[in-house]
Amino acid sequence: MKFSEAALAFDIEREIESISVSIREAVHHTLHRKGAVVAVSGGIDSAACAALCTHALGKENVQALFLPERDSSDDSLRFGKLLAERLGIRSITEDIAPVLAGAGCYRRQDEAIRMVFPQYVGGWKFKISIPSILTSDRLNVSRLTIMTNAGETLNERMSPASYLQLVAATNFKQRTRKMMEYYHADRLNYAVCGTPNRLEYDQGFFVKGGDGLADFKPIAHLYKTQVYAIARALGVPDEICSRTPTTDTFSLPQTQEEFYFALPYDKMDLCLYAHNAGVPAADVAPVVGLTTAQVERVYKDIETKRRTTLPLHLPAVLMQPVPEVQGPKSDALQSKKPV
Repeated sequence: MKFSEAALAFDIEREIESISVSIREAVHHTLHRKGAVVAVSGGIDSAACAALCTHALGKENVQALFLPERDSSDDSLRFGKLLAERLGIRSITEDIAPVLAGAGCYRRQDEAIRMVFPQYVGGWKFKISIPSILTSDRLNVSRLTIMTNAGETLNERMSPASYLQLVAATNFKQRTRKMMEYYHADRLNYAVCGTPNRLEYDQGFFVKGGDGLADFKPIAHLYKTQVYAIARALGVPDEICSRTPTTDTFSLPQTQEEFYFALPYDKMDLCLYAHNAGVPAADVAPVVGLTTAQVERVYKDIETKRRTTLPLHLPAVLMQPVPEVQGPKSDALQSKKPV
């Protein structure tokens, strides 16, 4: 069969009901909890997860959390509140900036930036970007962009030390958010809902102990294109469904493509699906509007990310197996085949 965009087509209503059954099984029977906590970022993935949990468990059994910090976009909180109101679920805002400041997140962040730009003043906006994979094989080189208060933009290559420290510092944000999620989950006897889609889960686009940590992950088997479809079917506001996916980690606006993925999500979904299905790059190229060589580079990048991010997926390594304490398969909701 000829490869096409229809490869990601699926029965939306059937999938919603299947996931809903799985959520109820996971929350009530496997985890023995009463409901779900969902950290809502204003993006499509957390919106879809909140909507699915509401559909599966009832609005009275879902707690939304808004977890802004100093570098968050104002749109994140605005869209998050819009979603909670649309779904009719309870919400709590926890400003995590004081916790991050106390842990030295912002100080360490500024130190890393000054390794590249000694003149950097705390409060100037910044972001990390990677080179495009479409022109040549991607090198492991990240660039730092800063914007002064006067609006001047500067861009320089990062050293490994500056990159690692800046990522380590900003990872405080994801881990602090998860700490807050588990506080409220423990308080309510709820389970924590994880929000990665298949693209993020497969390619390691999450922080271990941060947004990668959860009690159940209802959309980890769905490509992001499919997540959008489910969100629309469940009544997620159009403002969220039409929003460009962002990292919302750095103070300068930044797409996920700039920071991590090789392509926009719709093309990346098709390439990942095709790679998983063994579709030749030459058959994929005209569908995604790229050359065969470019698709081959995307395939190579997919495999590279799988290798380099494998430790993010691994549980703690035991020196000897302890079989008597092993419970149900933790990745039961993540092991579903692509739809």
